[in-house]
Amino acid sequence: MSDINIFGHQAVFEHVYKSAPIGIALVTIEGNWISVNPAACKMFGYTEEELMAQPATEYIYSDCITNKDKLFRSLDESSSINAVEKQFVHKDGNVIWASMHVSLVRDEQDQTPLFFISQIVDITDSKVAEQKLQESIERYTSLKKYNHDAIISFNLDGSVLNGNQMAEQLTGYKIPELIGTRISNLIGERNLSRVLSSMEDYAAVEKAINVIHHKDGHTVEVLATLAPIVIHNKNVGYYIIAKDMTEQKRLIIEKEAAEKTNKAKSEFLAMMSHEIRTPMNGVIGMTDLILDTELDAEQREYVQIIKKSGTTLLNIINDILDFSKIESGRTELVEETFNIRMALSETLNMILPKALEKNIEVTTSVACDVPPQVYGDMTKLRQVLMNLLTNAIKFTSNGSVSISVQCVKSRAHSALLQFSVADTGIGVASDKVAQLFEPFYQVDHYMTRQVEGTGLGLAICKKLVQLMGGDIWYERNPNQPGSIFTFTVDFSVETNGCNTLEPGTVHENHSPVSDLKILIAEDNEVNQLVLKKMIQKLGHNSTTVTNGLEAVEAFKRYPYDMVFMDIQMPYMDGMEAVRVIQESAPPDKQPYIVAVTAHAIKGDREKYLAMGMDEYVSKPVSMNVISNIIEKYLEDKNTAPS
Repeated sequence: MSDINIFGHQAVFEHVYKSAPIGIALVTIEGNWISVNPAACKMFGYTEEELMAQPATEYIYSDCITNKDKLFRSLDESSSINAVEKQFVHKDGNVIWASMHVSLVRDEQDQTPLFFISQIVDITDSKVAEQKLQESIERYTSLKKYNHDAIISFNLDGSVLNGNQMAEQLTGYKIPELIGTRISNLIGERNLSRVLSSMEDYAAVEKAINVIHHKDGHTVEVLATLAPIVIHNKNVGYYIIAKDMTEQKRLIIEKEAAEKTNKAKSEFLAMMSHEIRTPMNGVIGMTDLILDTELDAEQREYVQIIKKSGTTLLNIINDILDFSKIESGRTELVEETFNIRMALSETLNMILPKALEKNIEVTTSVACDVPPQVYGDMTKLRQVLMNLLTNAIKFTSNGSVSISVQCVKSRAHSALLQFSVADTGIGVASDKVAQLFEPFYQVDHYMTRQVEGTGLGLAICKKLVQLMGGDIWYERNPNQPGSIFTFTVDFSVETNGCNTLEPGTVHENHSPVSDLKILIAEDNEVNQLVLKKMIQKLGHNSTTVTNGLEAVEAFKRYPYDMVFMDIQMPYMDGMEAVRVIQESAPPDKQPYIVAVTAHAIKGDREKYLAMGMDEYVSKPVSMNVISNIIEKYLEDKNTAPS
């Protein structure tokens, strides 16, 4: 008698059924529950009653239960379908993976199917590990496939193992052609020996691999990186990652050539600047000497026009000869309060002699709502007007030139003025209009034979108008032959009665000077003057210093109410100066600090306010912005509890 008969089949089965670490489910041929063991209940988190309340077919083969003949044929008494993986939901909501082994129990006498036995093994941990491995493989495959650099792997014998698509482009070989060949065919035998030598430094070897040998015989310049292939803590080979530097090399050469060209241009412009400025200084100097002599009224007027023309021409030359400065957008506004009508009159006086010589009538029209006093860059406005008026006279053989100024939009502290220069000249062909404002562009060759010009005038006008916050465009004269050039400029204006001033008068603020104590920390003299004049126009006195250290010392000597702090200054920048001032001042004497910076990047305001500053303004500053800041400070001060 065998040992199992000693204990009895029933006792053995019952012990295994209850104690086995795997789940066991017994299901009838019709798909109903017979029994389920404790391991299965524990696996799914249910009690026996809860588990048996679910469809039993889910724990055998639910897809085949409706076709029993097919299922019986696949399961006989000596075999089962193994390792069918299936997802289940645990009672706590987590997903678990199980491997099911289903067998069919038949009657020993007539082989009639009796019931199914499903053995269920929890494979969640191994499945998760498998999925992570698969994800890692897919990431690696994607990295290799879509990388812009060539990636080639080789073993310690120097044989190529694999490569990506970029490797095919770089070497000229297909990957099947490369596999099994020597990597030294691509990088050289000496470099391979250095790679495989444990004594070599990877960085030095990488620098040595600067070319890859192509299939057709030429070499490709590359930037190479080496990475060891480590499996089970053992180095089994290497990856070589090679970036094609052909295009980058070409760009570097072109960049160096462009830099040499720019340097030559700058040197030429510097020389021309000296050569032209020297006689111009002579012209202006001699007019000053003439003005000191006895002249009648007519002569003095003519000499003054010569001086103004020479000064304006010198200002224009300074910008034209530094064309790279205009191109790069580094031209800065120098703003001041000036009289629009006087600026227009002075500009017209400069071009009138040429107009009279050609017998051209020049007329002006300034709308009544145009404020006489505005705040902006008068020199650049006059330069634009001079360019447009000179062109109008140049291309008009007979007839007239007119300039009109109107206010197209008026706000509390600003006015958008529109300037139009119209002529009865030759006009511009429709197909040439698009190129009008391009540098060095001439409307037509016959023009260059009749009149002089560099083709820079309108390009400079466009850049200057855009710098002043406006736009410029061309339109055909609707009423007669000729052209109309129109541009806009957004000026700041004062609303304290300046419109009543006569042309040529200087605006003086006679209101009582306030007791507001203001400190300006700014290293640029022009910006110092602009900000100081603005504050003075608003009725306040101010003190200026040129760097952060001086600002700290000034505040120690005198407790200022407000500080306009430039951010970038020598010796000590604005941010450090603010920190020192705030630490040294008692809580009730903290100044109102306004950050002033040439940067206007999104998020700067929040950054500076977070650093402890009270307000932020970007250059170029305008009168209305400064006015609003001071008014806000005074309102807050007056409403604060005493």
